[in-house]
This record gives sequence, C-alpha cells and structure tokens, in this order.
Amino acid sequence: QVQLIESGGGLVQAGGSLRLSCAASGRTFSTYDMGWFRQAPGKEREFVAAVTWTGGSTYYADSVKGRFTISRDNGKNTEYLQMNSLKPEDTAVYYCAARIPGSRDYKNLIRYNYWGQGTQVTVSS
Repeated sequence: QVQLIESGGGLVQAGGSLRLSCAASGRTFSTYDMGWFRQAPGKEREFVAAVTWTGGSTYYADSVKGRFTISRDNGKNTEYLQMNSLKPEDTAVYYCAARIPGSRDYKNLIRYNYWGQGTQVTVSS
C-alpha cells in the first residue's frame, strides 16, 4: 500500500514556473513507476508524464514535452514535476500516481494502482 500526497500547486502567470512534489509513504516507493496526470474542468483525466522505478526512463505527453520535467528521489520517497513556460491551458488539478512495473503503457491511467488527492494549478493569462 502506498499513500501519495501532492504539494506545490498554486496560481501563476503565463510563462511562469511551478514545481509539484509528491511524497509517498511506505518503504516500497522505489519499486513503483510514478506518473503525473491532470484533469481540467469538464475534461477527462489525461497523462502528463511518467518515470520508471529506476528513474532511467521518462515519458511525456506531447503537450508538455520540452516544458515539463519529471524526476524522482528514491531516498526521499518523492516524485517531482518541474513545470516551466506554463500556459493557461495547463490549468488543471494535477494528480500523482504509482503503478507496479510491468506494462509499457505508461500513459494509460488504468495501469496505475495508487493515486494522490490532487493539487490545483491555475495559470492566468
């Protein structure tokens, strides 16, 4: 069992930056692939980024590639999402998620076993 708590959301102007953190409980954090998803009002939850349990591979949605960076610190049981050059269309609730490694389908939310409660990111124009 893994409990995930996101932090770092807030209000920022377009072009600004935020760093989201996701703190995980338990000793097994390092054995899970980790991901970030987001959900804007009236829209479905969508994939943002993922990092494998080793930290050796990362994956991004086309809409954030080159602007967002996912990382993890297994010693601190924490995952991060550095978001630069933010746009109003990045406004959403951001969720971190953990999955048991296996399928390479990192973008599919049904592959994730544990979810945080979400943190709001609002980008003003």
